[in-house]
Amino acid sequence: MAADIDVLKEGIEGLIRAGYYRNREALLEEAFRTLIEVKPSVKLEMAVEIYRSEKVSLSRAAEIAGISMEGFKDLLELKGIKRIVSAPSEERLRKGVDFLLG
Repeated sequence: MAADIDVLKEGIEGLIRAGYYRNREALLEEAFRTLIEVKPSVKLEMAVEIYRSEKVSLSRAAEIAGISMEGFKDLLELKGIKRIVSAPSEERLRKGVDFLLG
């Protein structure tokens, strides 16, 4: 196991030295993008966790997951995760009322 980690570290450094990537961050970003393309379940889990940490809205999380909003709601329900419902701000309420009253 330790030898495998050493090989990975050397491989990463070698690719950077060879100019394939400008730095470790660029390599890791491409590796992660490839991972979520190859393993869609990772993309779903990522979207759920980002939503659960309240970093994105339900609709944005569904978009990240690549599924419909209803599908994302179903996924949350299957995982036993309660949906986050936040009350609109006073300003947003005022704009809505103004819009309705014309």
